[in-house]
Amino acid sequence: MTGPGGGPRGSWRNTTHDWAAEVDRDHLALIRSGPCSGGAWHLVLEVVAYAADEAECRGGGRCTVAFHADGSVSVADDGRGTDTRFDAGRPVRKPVMATKDLRFFDHPGAQLLPDGHPRRGMSVVAAFSPWLVHTNRREDGAWEQRYEHGVPVTGLTPLPCPRGTGTTVRFLPGMPLVVPADPESAFAAWPWLTVEFHR
Repeated sequence: MTGPGGGPRGSWRNTTHDWAAEVDRDHLALIRSGPCSGGAWHLVLEVVAYAADEAECRGGGRCTVAFHADGSVSVADDGRGTDTRFDAGRPVRKPVMATKDLRFFDHPGAQLLPDGHPRRGMSVVAAFSPWLVHTNRREDGAWEQRYEHGVPVTGLTPLPCPRGTGTTVRFLPGMPLVVPADPESAFAAWPWLTVEFHR
């Protein structure tokens, strides 16, 4: 099986990320060499922004933001699941965690997130997190992968056949997380996304 359009991986069209490489170590190092504008709460917003993208494409959606006892945060949505294609029978997931978002990273016109800082992409979340687990459930399968500071430390592990579709990102921010007193108000900019908080 090959990717959409019937062509090999090299022919896949880049939209949000470059399919050519699964990891861009120079990009991850560049992120970590500077400050994290907006801190750990901004990282949460970066993940929710992807859930909002999915909700907008589908005419509405939901996500759950949970704060765990170990200090990690998870964001789970009911979208289509991160784009995963097959190249010579091998699943290849869009490299959203380990390569730059072509739409936003260092782009002068990047979308501003609710905290007033520009959106930079999911790789910023991964690069600043000691660990991150990315799970996606699509109609044709489900997979999970663990990253440490944005670098994959496991392969793309198949999961049992999913019930429903969506993406879950659980990460440990590499800095203290200060949640605003009224976090729900931060998401008014995304009226098509319903956000639930679990503390």
